[in-house]
Amino acid sequence: MSATLLERPAAEPARNEPEQAEKLVIFAWSGELDKVWPTLILASTAEASGVHCRVFMTFWGLLPLVKNSHRITGTNWMQRMLSVMNRGGTRHLKLSKMNFAGAGSAMMRRLAREHKVASPTELLDLAREMGVRLVPCQMTMDLLGLTREDLVDGLDEPAGATTALAEAQGAITLFI
Repeated sequence: MSATLLERPAAEPARNEPEQAEKLVIFAWSGELDKVWPTLILASTAEASGVHCRVFMTFWGLLPLVKNSHRITGTNWMQRMLSVMNRGGTRHLKLSKMNFAGAGSAMMRRLAREHKVASPTELLDLAREMGVRLVPCQMTMDLLGLTREDLVDGLDEPAGATTALAEAQGAITLFI
């Protein structure tokens, strides 16, 4: 054998770079301020990065989609009581920890303004403008007595769990 064959470095194995995912599906089941913020930030960031995003909003995660102007929703007394105790909309979100009867949420919103962080209302508008597909859960709408008229404009048609799971096939999936 010649010396040149022995001295040649071994070929490096081919590196398979992971392909960028084409879509992100977020299951938003919490309507608390500190969970709505990252949901909308991640969804908007994904769309801005070329990753199509769909957010399936279920149970308390559906409440931020209620119009801020709608105070009491529902068709029976139990649904109306739920809407009184847990008002929908982006302007009435509570913190999951350290809410302190609303003082914690007010402090967090003030800090966000001081640091130029968009509000949940602004982020929701931005997400819709960017093409994030916001999908209200039909079962939750039925359970809480919510109608399409109760929800903000620009949403996908309400869907159920089967549709949500089908969308999650092959996608990056987050539960928030």
